[in-house]
Order: sequence, then structure tokens, then C-alpha cells
Amino acid sequence: MIKPKFITFEGIDGAGKSSHIEWFGESLRARGVRVLITREPGGTRLGEIWREQMLREQMTAESQTLLMFASRSEHLAQLIRPALMRSDWVLCDRFTDATYAYQGGGYGVATDTIDMLAQWLHSDCVPDMTILFDVPLDVSRQRLMRNGRSLDRFENEEKDFMQRVRDAYLGLAARDPQRYRLVDGSQTRDTIRNTLCDFLDELLPQ
Repeated sequence: MIKPKFITFEGIDGAGKSSHIEWFGESLRARGVRVLITREPGGTRLGEIWREQMLREQMTAESQTLLMFASRSEHLAQLIRPALMRSDWVLCDRFTDATYAYQGGGYGVATDTIDMLAQWLHSDCVPDMTILFDVPLDVSRQRLMRNGRSLDRFENEEKDFMQRVRDAYLGLAARDPQRYRLVDGSQTRDTIRNTLCDFLDELLPQ
């Protein structure tokens, strides 16, 4: 029996990760895998409440970071760990790498602080694979504007902020190539899904 996997999907806003996570989950189910798909911030009742606050309310970067980890604590306790314990695979739309990228890279929260919180909260629960969708900032902005919805406080940040977030993500991937899989999110849907099929074959060898 294959050990259950914890797989995270990361990327700047508009990179396309959320468009592919459901397809990835269905592809796993078609191969006989039980899958939980969830997201951060959010996932639990409290997490969804805090998500709305983080996306809409002004707060310090330190408050964002602490609230993000409070939400993550509930998420791990209520959904992620129980799913893995019953041998379900977990696909999560963002996890702690997003905190390093947004609160760390974007807003300047010290990496040591995030390291300490992550080690305290989930040293036992680290993603087996992180799929990072990367796109140029202009592509990200075009997609966000094309959606026609109101942008949240992160999506409304200046270009320099989003560049710092993107750079932080790419730095994380460069430092941990065994865990990260980089996807050019500006490619066609079919091309991206062919790449994702390679990841599925890696996770579930024939």
C-alpha cells in the first residue's frame, strides 16, 4: 500500500494553481486514491472566518502571520492530520510556503520567525510534494482583472510587492528541489496538464 501523500499547490495570485487542483484530485481518484482537497487560509469553519478577515481587513504583517498559523493549527487538527491518518491523500491550495512568500517575502516578516512557528506547529507534517505555478507579473495581473471580481487586499498590492512574493517562491523552490515541482503557468491548459500527468506518474508509478 502506498503511503498517503500531502501535496501542496503554490503560486502568486493568478498563476493558475486553483484551476488545476480539482483536476489533479480527480485524476488521483481515477487511479483509486481517496483524496481530500482543501485550502489555506480556510478549510475549517474558523479558518474560513479568519480568511475573510485576512483578505479584507487591514492588519500588521505580524498579525497576519499569527492569524495564518492559528488558522493552520485548526486546519491540521481538524482536516489534514485526520485525513492522512485514515490514508487519504491531501491536496492543499497553499500552505506554509505561502506564509514565507507573502508575509515573509512580501511584507518582510523575518524568516526565523516563520521557521520557529512552522517547527512548533507542524514539524511532523511537511508536504511530500509542492507544485509551484509561476507566471510573469503581467500575466498574473491580466488574469485577475479578466475575472471581473473585486480584488482582495493581497491582489490589490503594488507590483513590487508581488515581485517580492514571486522571488520568495522561486527562492524556496531553488533551495528545496527535491520537494518542489515548477510549472510554467503561462502555458496552455493541455500543456500544463501533461506536466501534471508526469507528476502523477511520479507519485503513483505504474
